[in-house]
Amino acid sequence: MAMRGLRPIAEIQYFDYLLYGLQVISDDLATLYYRTKGGQKAPMIISTRGHRLEGIWHSGSPLSMVINSIRGVHVAVPRNMTQAAGFYNTYLKSDQPALIIEPLNAYRLREPVPENIDEFNTAVGIPEVLKEGTDVTIVTYGSCVRIAEDAVNQLKDFDIDVELIDVQSLIPFDINNTISQSLKKTNKVLFFDEDVPGGATAYMMQKVIEDQKAFYYLDMDPKTLTAKAHRAAYSSDGDYFSNPNAEDVFDEVYNMMHEYNPDKYPKIF
Repeated sequence: MAMRGLRPIAEIQYFDYLLYGLQVISDDLATLYYRTKGGQKAPMIISTRGHRLEGIWHSGSPLSMVINSIRGVHVAVPRNMTQAAGFYNTYLKSDQPALIIEPLNAYRLREPVPENIDEFNTAVGIPEVLKEGTDVTIVTYGSCVRIAEDAVNQLKDFDIDVELIDVQSLIPFDINNTISQSLKKTNKVLFFDEDVPGGATAYMMQKVIEDQKAFYYLDMDPKTLTAKAHRAAYSSDGDYFSNPNAEDVFDEVYNMMHEYNPDKYPKIF
């Protein structure tokens, strides 16, 4: 359909089910423009939803599997449905195939509906600084943004000023080097998501520390916070202990500040 002039949106109910279509996306869709030297295109959108909710097959965030297998397709990771709508508007006007991963638990939230819901666009490859700060930069996306916001509010009570950045899209990633500019100010960074260890956090770290040369701005090792190295366990308790939560973010950031200035931030036992 996309190759014949239409603009289809292919809906895959849950992000974990993307595996069933991964071969076609990786071998055919992602390579079409390259294989034909720009002679053919397939401007389709793949719409799915994922990240944490509950259960083994309904709460996955296998971003590392996706971003390393479908280069040639954009990967958008909006934090809420408003940002997702902006991505749909953007890609419906584009010839670029795209995967939009909606945050599944955002279906339970109420959001104000923009007056220009069918017109506004979410920027591609441009992170949004949701809160400016001076002590530590947290880099995250999708459902983890709300978790980080909770932790950031808790850290205020301990005199820790966090800069929170939503990357918004993983492919392309931070085309204006917004994150490295933040590190010039905070000199400390935590990459946070709920993919497995060594997954999308490692991808983001490589992009920032190596590609953006941000290593030279750091006063301490860059840190990552991820889910456990397995699929989310059953039930609410299983989800809580399998995936990182606001308390984990708080502990990681506080421990970074303790390492940096132990007199001001004594160890919490």
